Parts: sequence; structure tokens; C-alpha cells
Amino acid sequence: MLNQNQTPLLDALKANAARPHAPFYTPGHKQGEGISQSLADLLGKAVFRADLTELADLDNLFAPQGVIQEAQQLAAEAFGALQTWFLVNGSTCGIEAAILATCGTGDKIILPRNVHSSVIAGLILSGAIPIFLNPEYDPVLDIAHSITPEAVQVALQQHPDAKAVLTVYPTYYGVCGDLSAIANITHQYNIPLLVDEAHGAHFAFHPELPTPALAAGADLTVQSIHKVLGAMTQASMLHIQGNRIDCDRISKALQLVQSTSPSYLLLASLDAARQQMALQGKILMSRTLQLAEEARTRISQIPGLSVLEISALGGSSGFVALDETRLTVTVSGLGLTGFEVDEILDEKFAVTAEFASLQHLTFIISLGNTPTDIAQLVQGFTTLAKEYRRINLTLKNQVWQNLGKTLDYALHFSPREAFFAVSEILPLTQTNKRICAEIICPYPPGIPVLMPGEVITKSVLDYLQQIQAMGGFISGCADTSLKTLKVVK
Repeated sequence: MLNQNQTPLLDALKANAARPHAPFYTPGHKQGEGISQSLADLLGKAVFRADLTELADLDNLFAPQGVIQEAQQLAAEAFGALQTWFLVNGSTCGIEAAILATCGTGDKIILPRNVHSSVIAGLILSGAIPIFLNPEYDPVLDIAHSITPEAVQVALQQHPDAKAVLTVYPTYYGVCGDLSAIANITHQYNIPLLVDEAHGAHFAFHPELPTPALAAGADLTVQSIHKVLGAMTQASMLHIQGNRIDCDRISKALQLVQSTSPSYLLLASLDAARQQMALQGKILMSRTLQLAEEARTRISQIPGLSVLEISALGGSSGFVALDETRLTVTVSGLGLTGFEVDEILDEKFAVTAEFASLQHLTFIISLGNTPTDIAQLVQGFTTLAKEYRRINLTLKNQVWQNLGKTLDYALHFSPREAFFAVSEILPLTQTNKRICAEIICPYPPGIPVLMPGEVITKSVLDYLQQIQAMGGFISGCADTSLKTLKVVK
């Protein structure tokens, strides 16, 4: 057992920041002496004294042998991993590295349709061929959940030559599928299970939270420590266990996608966040769960509102657990869209949600929230329900629910081939049966409808136009107004 009280990287950074010396190395501001006064007024000088480069005492992120190595070993033990890598380019680079380390050009990878754009980037960089599975979808709530073990089983039977399976756990809404079953099925084919656990870094620190991905059998997981724990934005971790993934390939892949000038402020924040959770994690998560339960209970009692619960899809293998610190409120009973409620809460009540969709608002409740925050959230919803409620959106909701139908997908080129192919921009009406050259991801429900290499069909075009007409928005593409699309020439 390692001493989790230690913060080797943080301590080394603190010592070097305080050491009197003449700095003739990057960064150019020289420990804040050359920083803009307006920036110093905002952040203070101390942070810049610690904004250092790869000095001898601070180790090297790409070949750690000192304090970074020690900090990563402490993190591996705290999070239950065999080996851990610190990430300064967010979980995005971790996902990309995971795909690069397990898949080459032409290799198949099985994954859900509701993946983050970083996964698509990983496909483009690696040349891997995606075998997409539709996640379980609730048309009433208009929420995509997890892929199911049954779907993974069928996909592996049809594609036994796949090199990896990747899944999202939890989803943006805090929904967890049956990851243990998916891991068991994946391992029957002796291939690794990769997990985008960006929103689940806290799972390892309280028994009332869902099972952590590694404990459920994942071979690799990527966690955004900054999203739900106490690290700085962009600070993430990649963990592995077992022997299905080559550690050296992970290290080499990370060298391709991480900055060669890593921020020691971000690295030190990972060291500090790990120590905080290792020593106080259960207490902090107990308090967070209590705040979340208070918010969930009080908001569910407000007329016109409901909250996402595990009972929403009881018995489904695409929804077997829910992160109770993730609060999704259904607002359609107020006769308002989630977009409208989001704007009202932000402008009138100084309450800012993480994410809005047509029917819902989603809030992240973390160790940084306070009872005052929860009171402000509840009060905002209470007042809004009384003063802003209007005629129901029954017709609009019925139309929206019909958009949950399965669309036809056909991959003509690999995402990499399409991304690097010569392309042209055409009016939307002229793109039927052409090959898409960009990512088209509508919100809601946040599932990519088109990506580079796929054939554009009339049903997909109709679907996208309906989503826009109902108040949704399109991301990933150059023209978010959707008047034009980029296609392979």
C-alpha cells in the first residue's frame, strides 16, 4: 500500500515555484514577471510562479521516472488500476490514444452510436472501421441510454475479427448499462473493452454510486477528473488493468496526441485531486449524494416537473444503474422547452445547467456544490413553475418522440478516408445519396446521425430538418444552420 497522503508532484512544483533563481527557459512570462497586468489582476501572481516547464526536479510526462511516475502510481492505486497516465489534453486525447493503441487501419471496433466526437477523431486518426450499435432509446423521455450486452453479443458474432469494444459509461445523463455483462462477452473473444468514463471518475469512492468501470471488468477507462472531481479543466486520467492492452503502445499513442509542453498546473491538480479523494472521498461523496437527493426530492414535488429515476426503464440492460449525482429534470409538463427553461433559469435566477434538450435540463451536482446552490436551484424551479408555465407542448412532444425511429446507415468509406478525401460543399437538398465528409450530431438526442464516410439518405435529411424545426440544434458540421453539408467530391 502506498501512502496516499503524499503529493509528490504538487510538492515538487511548490518547491520549484518558491526557489529563487534566474529563469532562462520557457514560458516567456518568467514566473509571472512578464504577465499582463490585467491577467495578474484576475488570477494573482502565485499561479504564474508555478507555471513551469519540464525542469529536472519536475520529471518528464512522456518518460516519467520521478515525481510524475510517483504521482501516477498513487493514482493507479486510488482508482484501482494497474497503471495510470495523466492527461493534460482532456479525456479527448485519452480516447484517441486508446483507439490508436488497439486498432490500426482497417481494423474493426464495436461501439455505440452516441459516442463523443473524440471517438470519431480516434477513428479518423487510426483508420479503424466502426461497427456501430444503436444505444437503447426511450422515445417517451427522448433519452439515449447504453448499448446492451445482447447487442454486443450479436455484433461480435457477426464481426469476430473486431479488435476492441468501446462503450460510454455513464452517459451524459448519468445512465449506466450492464458493463459487467458487456465485459464478459467482450473477453470471450479475447479483445479489450475500452470505456469512455469521462463522467464517472467519482464512482470508485462511494458504495452508493455505480460500479466503477475497472471494477466491472473494463480493460481501459478514461476519466475526466476535472468534470466531477477537484482537478483543473483539461486534467484527466487514463487507467488500464490486465494484459490485453500493450502499455508501451498507450504511451506511444499518447505522445502523438498530447502536448509536448504539458501544463504542470494541470498535472499537479491531478495529484492533489487524487489525494483529496483517496483521503476524503467517501465523506465528500456522501455529502454530494445528500445534496443531490435533496434536490431530486424537492424538484420532483413541483407540479409540472419530474426527474430521471432508475425506474424509468426498470429491467432494461441498457439502464441498470443511475449516478444519483447527475440530475435530469423533465420540464415539458410546464409547457416550455428545455431550451427556454435553461435561458430563464440562467437569466432570471442565476442558475446554470450543464446541458439542455427539448424536454430536459441536466445538472451536475459535485463535491464543489453547496446547500446554498441546491436551495437556489429549487427556488428557481419553484418560481419558474408558478410564473412561466403555459399551454402544454403535447403536439410538439408527440412529433419529437417519433424522431426516435431507427435510421438507415451505410458506411461507404472509413471515417479516415472520407475525412482526407477531396470534398465539396453542397446545398442540403443536393446531398441525398452523397458521401458525408463531416460529423453531423443533432441535440437532442445527441447521437451522431452522420459521420465521415457514411451515405446521406433522404430519411436522415428529413430527420435532421425535423429536429431543427422542433428547436434542436446541430453540432459537428461546418454549417450549423444545416443549409449546406460537406460531402466527398
